This record gives sequence, structure tokens and C-alpha cells, in this order.
Amino acid sequence: MTSPRPQPIRLDGADAPTFFDAVGGHETFEALVSGFYARVARDPVLAPIYEGREYAEAAQRLQLFLEQYWGGPRTYSELRGHPRLRARHVEFHIDRRAHDAWLNAMRAALDDVALAPEADRMLWDYLVTAADMLINAE
Repeated sequence: MTSPRPQPIRLDGADAPTFFDAVGGHETFEALVSGFYARVARDPVLAPIYEGREYAEAAQRLQLFLEQYWGGPRTYSELRGHPRLRARHVEFHIDRRAHDAWLNAMRAALDDVALAPEADRMLWDYLVTAADMLINAE
């Protein structure tokens, strides 16, 4: 039995496109994630967390997750099941310093994408909340 698909997040009213569609769909999320991981590779706090791992694979998972969360294709769940964000990140040492570095890299990538102010705020608020939830070390 599959769980019901959550209602896509919409910017304005029931007849508006999903957030995913309204911000440019796949291309926008691809640009966001690509810009983020370009920064991760150069970041002295984040790069060691990814040591021995493929950036391309991590980038694909993040992109698929974000696309699905914001009303795009359900590919993430089809490939990986429930997101289980905390459980999937428990093996990584995520302290306040890593949290802040992650948000700094994501903020810069989001600025590069240059969404409309309301869309930017919605996405940023979610990213901050998710980053806060994933702190697992002091």
C-alpha cells in the first residue's frame, strides 16, 4: 500500500501551479543544487563531511528530494522511499558550525538562482528549518 501523495505546495490559490512549476521546475532546482555543491567542494567545514563520497550522487539525491517536496515529480520516493531526513543524516557530524556553513552555501546558491522574493522566502524558511532539525552534535 502506498501512502497518498501530499498536496503540492502552491504559491497562490488552488488554481496556481505548484511551487516547483512556478519557480521554473527542474532547471531551477538543478541550478540551486549545482551552485550549492560547487560551494561545498570549496568549503573547509563542509568538504570533509563529504570525504570519500560522490558529490554527484549527493547532489542528485538533494535535487530529487527538493523537487518532490515542492510539488515536482515523485522520483525521490520511487527510488529511495520515505525521505527520513534525520535518519539519513545521523552518520554525519552536523554541529552548529556545519549547520551554519551549509546554510551559507545554500543561501549563496539561492541568491544565484534569484527567485521572486516570496518564493525565495518560502524556500529559505524551509531550508533553515530543515538545517536546524539535522543538527546532531555539539
